[in-house]
Order: sequence, then structure tokens, then C-alpha cells
Amino acid sequence: MALRAETKTTFEAARVIRPFYTGGAVALSEDGKLLASTLGEEALITSLDTGAILSRIEGDGEPITTLALTPDASYLIICSRSLSMRVFALQSLENLELAVTAKLLRTVKPHTTPVVTVAADSTSSLLATGAADGSVKVWDLRGGYTTHTFHGHSGVISALHFFQVDPADAVQSTKSKKRKNKQRGTEAEEVQQDDATAGYRLASGGEDGKVRVWDLHTRESVATLDAHVSVVRGLSYSPEARVLLTASRDKTAILCDARTWQQQSTVAVLQSIESAGFVGNGRFFYTGGETARIRIWSTETGKEVSEEQTQGVETEAIVDVLHHPRLTSLLSVHADQTLVLHSLDPLTSLASNQKIPALPVLRRISGTHDEVIDLAYIGSDRGLLALATNLEDIRLITLQTSGDGSSYFGADVALLKGHTDIVITMSVDWSGHWLATGAKDNTAKLWRLDPASDDYTCYCTFTGHAESIGAVSLPSAAPAVGSKEYDRPLDYPPKFLVTGSQDKTVKRWTVPTETGKAPRATYTRKAHDKDINALATSYSTTSLFASASQDRTVKIWDTETGEAIGVLRGHKRGVWSVAFSPVGTPALTTSESGGASSAKGMVVTGSGDKTVRIWSLSDYSCLRTFEGHANSVLKVVWLPASKAGRGKGATLDNHIDRVWALAVKPPSLLSTEAQTQQGVQDQSMQDADDEEGNVAVEPTLELVSGSADSTLTFWHDTTSATALATTQQATQRVEHDQELQNHVRAANYREAIVLALQLNHPKRLLDLFTTVVNGPREPDSFVGKKDVDAVIGSLSDGQLWSLLRRIRDWNANGRTHNVAQHVLYAILRLIPKARLLGLRDRRRNKAAALNTTDGEEGEDEELAGAMAELSTRDAKSRESVRDVLDGLKAYTQRHYDRLGAVSEERFVLLWALQQMDAVGGGAIDGVVGEGMGDGLSGEDDVVMLNGV
Repeated sequence: MALRAETKTTFEAARVIRPFYTGGAVALSEDGKLLASTLGEEALITSLDTGAILSRIEGDGEPITTLALTPDASYLIICSRSLSMRVFALQSLENLELAVTAKLLRTVKPHTTPVVTVAADSTSSLLATGAADGSVKVWDLRGGYTTHTFHGHSGVISALHFFQVDPADAVQSTKSKKRKNKQRGTEAEEVQQDDATAGYRLASGGEDGKVRVWDLHTRESVATLDAHVSVVRGLSYSPEARVLLTASRDKTAILCDARTWQQQSTVAVLQSIESAGFVGNGRFFYTGGETARIRIWSTETGKEVSEEQTQGVETEAIVDVLHHPRLTSLLSVHADQTLVLHSLDPLTSLASNQKIPALPVLRRISGTHDEVIDLAYIGSDRGLLALATNLEDIRLITLQTSGDGSSYFGADVALLKGHTDIVITMSVDWSGHWLATGAKDNTAKLWRLDPASDDYTCYCTFTGHAESIGAVSLPSAAPAVGSKEYDRPLDYPPKFLVTGSQDKTVKRWTVPTETGKAPRATYTRKAHDKDINALATSYSTTSLFASASQDRTVKIWDTETGEAIGVLRGHKRGVWSVAFSPVGTPALTTSESGGASSAKGMVVTGSGDKTVRIWSLSDYSCLRTFEGHANSVLKVVWLPASKAGRGKGATLDNHIDRVWALAVKPPSLLSTEAQTQQGVQDQSMQDADDEEGNVAVEPTLELVSGSADSTLTFWHDTTSATALATTQQATQRVEHDQELQNHVRAANYREAIVLALQLNHPKRLLDLFTTVVNGPREPDSFVGKKDVDAVIGSLSDGQLWSLLRRIRDWNANGRTHNVAQHVLYAILRLIPKARLLGLRDRRRNKAAALNTTDGEEGEDEELAGAMAELSTRDAKSRESVRDVLDGLKAYTQRHYDRLGAVSEERFVLLWALQQMDAVGGGAIDGVVGEGMGDGLSGEDDVVMLNGV
């Protein structure tokens, strides 16, 4: 018979979308698959193909100033404000779902000031570091030592770039230097050139606007380019064109001939540049900066080949652009912690005098969703999630993984642009194709969403409120199955929209049936005395909606007339959330009269007074008050009614900041035919289950929560599975207990002791040893029975360690110390000292071997020993043999001291009795003799004392 789940009590976090980039340095591998990013004091390595976080490197307590990932992704270099540079060796583990392990190789102090810029060469063997004091150092990554130190800049190093010039140019430059040296008479100081390293160069740019080119072989500066008047942010070299590109915040980009180091051309970009580089084999170069747009320029003519683009807002400004010569895309990093992947395919066959539109966007990646204010499931299959993330745009992310790997769970799908200020509320209709948003720009917008055709457009804009719109609500009731509105929801927008604002009014808007028509407000009502926080429309009928306000009240309104028909009073602080009960929600009975809420339904509210209340729509009375939250209740939702019984809440904890958004995943929208077939199947399955006495299996309930910690958590209802697992564990434990008792009765000491240790039953184990110690003793036995001695001597390391800890606990109790001392004596006599002292270390080594090997003999024994430690693993995981022996020693000494005191008291008592015998003339000799033997009783003592 299937398990009947009456309540929803257990939810588990099935998936979690966490931030991986919150600003700072970013690095990309040469193949474009791995991304190293900064997350506060931590560094993360993320897969751009799957979006999975492959490795997380903890910080050193100070913010990260910069990081670098070698092109072959073999090393990760992290520099922080602690003046330290940590070098990690990276290794991919493809058999573990493409995880990456980071092993710390070394930690050095490269400069006396923080390192602000790093760069790795194309061979992944050299690393250049630029510090705030203007010095530049070159490091050998494999050896870990400094190879070069350069000085010359007067400010912070802002850009570094390794490159290699043509060896012929390097030889020509060398011959020129040799001629000068001969003229000066310094032929003895000439450096013999090596053709293999003659062309290695390092370009460095600083805040002083200068660019210096260093020869890594001669360790000298070969050129100083003093053409910029502001911070140099971009350096790139094209071996095909033999040109060095420098870009600065002075809004210019300069091309220099690498043979003469003379300026070839100066390009007026007219925007502050943060990154620049060559693409298309040196035929073009890109720039990115404050306008938030990637612009493409011709290297030959110096003219822009990309068409004019609309400038982005300040929060979208480009702070860096990542590119490698082998990649066919650019990755731009923006100030709002988003990364955009641009395709370079339009440049493949482009001539220098042609123009192209903006580079197509392949993918948009959100490094963090910032503070998630509101969210909603959208699409007919509820496969997308709309997020309001403390920005003026709405992000759409997918909840599905494509088979071709083009998208993954949590990947950005689209960006809804239109609002000019932060979006703070959203509402989705019954179909999932129409989304209403309200923002601080005093407007609301209705969006038409068609995921099948990748079409997301703004249908109309509602303007009329004097202040920010804090709440919007679309009709929640679904039309009749088979109607044209049900079959073609994209062609029939919602009939109305209700908005609530900080101007304390609510408006009902009539949605136009055609695009382009301006919506009009049917009515405007002064609803509350303070800000309106939430709105909700009823599911059963479209004639009611509710408004919640900071004035501590909730009002129920007639949608058609705009008249208030009820007021819910009882909250002691502002009401943050309100929701109507879905169709089919079981009625609640009152506590006294036994009456139930009427067919009109119920309303649930969450308030700043830390309570949740359920109200009846028949008389607007409070049916239930739930207390338990430690802070304001910001969001409430109804769970779908269970077929097996009523649904109840549970505590879900996976966030570290306030939870603003909460939503239940609705069922997928089915067509009329599919709805009919589904109804027939459900009825047939229900009939079959009724005949067999089973309960139909319900689909998994899914919740999603979003909070101010930038985390999205997807919760799955595991009540049935948890209850079944609990029942199975209880049944298995009862069976094991019975088996243990059977072994004890049958005197199967080995099976009984091992099973008691495995099941972690210290009381049963103590009773067994007590019976043996206090029972008939066999000669030459340490505990009383030789069979038990043999069992103790044959225990494994895990079982012996668990038994020692139990003995330590028993020895601390005066009632059980006798048993503990007997068992401890047996252990000390039967187990060698060397094995006891190395017990903990050997167990750790075996555990490590068990984790890395499969199918070895003795696995069951090791696992049994590990199971015996489950209840105390957290508290005692760091205990050593010395700790346990110290505990045994302390209480054993106390027991011996007590026995010594009893022995002294016994000697005094015997001496007193002997003296009394001498005075009484031997009258109590018999009594003393009886006292020395086993026949001394309380009555004899009393008689003896009375006689005396």
C-alpha cells in the first residue's frame, strides 16, 4: 500500500543558483571553457558550458586585487591586499563531473605594495606582476622565482601584456645596439643574443599615461611610448600587422609600429576605454568602455567598421573584455556583474571599408542576481523564471538544460528593457505568457512572452500614478477549457490590471485588445493611509481583489465597481504580502463553533509583526494565526491542495539574508485535447487506486525562493520519501535490536558485541559487559569469560576505537566504573601498545583508502565502524587516542583515591572493634569474625551495638 502523506513537512534544496562574480578581476582560459572570477575574498572557477562552479578557493582574509588564469588553465594566480600572491596548480577531474582541484603551490610576497595587475604569457610559463609602486616583476611559474625586475613607471601599473616580435626585427635591433656599444668602447659588456628568446617582450602601461616595452633577454627598456595623458587600460600586439595597440581612458587608441616604435596612427574613440585588443588576425581591433558597447575598428584605416550603437547606462559600462586569438568570440565584463559573449563571425569576410551591425550576442551570463526582489514562473511549460533583481531590467532565466549544450539550468535567456528605474513587483497571469511589472519610475508595463519563438516584447505601458508602483496583479482565474482564450492565450491579453502605489491609491486598468493603444484607468480609489505593499486577485472569481498596506490593514475590493467590501484588521504592523486561496483548498474549521469557511474562500497575509494569518472571506474573521518567524514575514504563498490531506508549512533554511521572493511552480499549461485526455487518465488511475486501496502518486511540488543574498533555491517536496525512509529505518532498527537480543540470550558474544557497536547501542553493550563481569567467572579470564576476551582481542581498529570511547564514558560514572575497569584491563592486556597509540592515524589512512578504492576486502567492517560513530562524529571527530586515555586516567585515579579512603576507614573500623573486644572481654569476637566474612548483616550490627 502506498504511503499516505497527510502533511507537507519536509522540503529539500534540489538546486541552488548562487553568484559566482561580484566585481573585480576576471580571467578566461585559452579554450574559452573555464572562467576564473572574484567573489568577495574568494576566487571561483566556473564552466562556461554548464554554468557549474567547479572549484572554490577561499581567501586569505583580505579582498582580492587581481587574479590571472594561464592560457592552458594549469595555474591560477591570486593577489590580495594582504600583499601576498598565491599560486595554485589546477587539475581537471573529468570523472567527477568535470570538477577542478586547486592545489596551493606557494605563497609569496611579490611587492611591497599591493599587486593590481597580472598577466601570463602564451606558454603559461611566465607571469608578470605590476604593483601600486610602479614596479614590474616577471616570475617563473614552475620554479617560483623572479626572473626580471623593472622600474620606470611613476604610478600604479594598470596594464601588462606579453608578446613576441619577429626575430629578424630583434636581430636588427641587436646589431644597432652592438654598433653603439663599439663606439662607446663597451664591447666586453655585450650580451650574446639567442635566436630562441630574442623576440620576447613585455609591455607595461601605468597611470602616468606611459607605455614601456621591455626586452626580456637584455633586461632593458627598448621603447618608451609617451602619447597618452591618462591611465593606460589596454595593450595588445598583432604579429601579423607587427603593431602594438595601446588604449587609454583619455578616449584614444594608438597603433605603434613594432619595428621602429613610432606612432602609426591615433584613433579618437571618444569614450573612456577600459579594454582593447586585436581580432581577425590583426585586421581589426575592438574597444570597450563607458558606453557599454563593443566597437570594432579597422587597423589599416583607423575607422570604425561597426555601426553606431545606442549608449548604455552607467551600470552597464564595460570594465574588461576577454579574448584569445583562437576564440571566435569576445567576452565583455560589465559593471553590473554581467558577462556578455559576442560572436566574431561577422568579421570573417568583412572588408576594411564595410560596415557591420553590432556584434551578435551569443549568451548573457549573470555573475550575480543581486538582491532578488520578486520572481515568477513563465511560459506554458513553466520552463522560464522572471527575476526582478534590484535593477530596471527583468531577467529571464531557463530552468531546463538543452540536449545540445547550448543552454543550461539557470542560464540567461532574455532581458526585458523598458523601465527607467528599479523594478520592485511582478505578476504573471494564469497562462504564463503575460507578465506585469511595476517600478519606481511610477509606471507599470505588460509584457507579452512567447518562449517558443523567442519573442519578448512590451505590450503596453500604464502611466498615471504619482509615486512608485509597489504592487501589480493580473487576473488569476483561468478561462474555461476549450475557449479561444484558453487555446490561444498569446492572442488574448488579460482583460484588466490592478496597480497599487506609494501614493496610497489603487487603479484598475482596462488592457487594450490591440498593440499601440494607450490603456486607460477604469477607476482610481484612495485605498489606504500608507504605502500599498501587495495586491492579489482571487482564483475562483474575477470579481475580488485584495490590497495590503503599511497601515496594518488588508482590504477586499470588488473588481468591477472598485468598492471596498471588507477590511481585515488584526495585524500589529504593516502587511507585506497577501494571497487568495487556490481552487480546491480544504476549508478550515473554527476553534469553538466547529463551522467552516464558506465557498468564498480564504486569504492569507504576512506582516511585519512576524505572524501569518488566514482570514475567511465569508465574515472577514481571522481563522488561524501562525507564529514562529523571528522577523517580518515578507512573502506568503499557498501550497497546492494535497489529494491525500491538507497541506501544512515547513521551515526551509538555505539563505543568509532576508527572503523577498517566493513562488510555487504551477502545473504546465495543457491544450484542450491534452486536458481532456489527462482528465480521463486521472479518473482511470483513481478508480484503479481505489480498487487496490492505494493513493495516487502526486507530482513533485516545487518551490523557489529568492533573497537578498543573491541566491535562488529550488525546493522539492520530499515529505513522502522522508516518511518512507524514516519508517524503513525504524523497521530496520527494530529488526537489528531483536537480532541483538537474540545473540545476547544465545551467548553469541562476538555477534552481540559487534552488532551493538555497529548500531551504536551503548546501553545494550554496557548491559552485556555487566552480565559477564558480575556473573560466574572463568579462571584466567580478564572480564569473566574467555570468549569475551577473545572477541575484544579480535576487534577491528574502528570497533576498538568506538569501544574505547564508550569505556571512557562508563568510567566517568561511579555505578559503571567497575565494568569499565574490567574491559579496559582486558584491552590493555590483549592489544599491543603500539597498535593503541597509532589507532587513530591508521583509521584515517584506511578511511582514505576506502574512499579511493572499490571492492576491497574488509569494507563492511570499516563501514560498520564508521556507522558506530555517526551520532558523535561532529563532536568527537577531532579526538585522538591521547584525549581518550587522558579521560580514562583522570577518572581512574579518582576511583583509586576513593578506594584508598575506604581502605583507611575499614582499617580504623577494624581497630576500633578490636579495642572494644579487648574492653568487653571478648564478648564481640564473634561479631568481628562475622564482620570480616560474608555473613555480616544489618541486624547483627544493631545487636552488637546494643550489647556494647
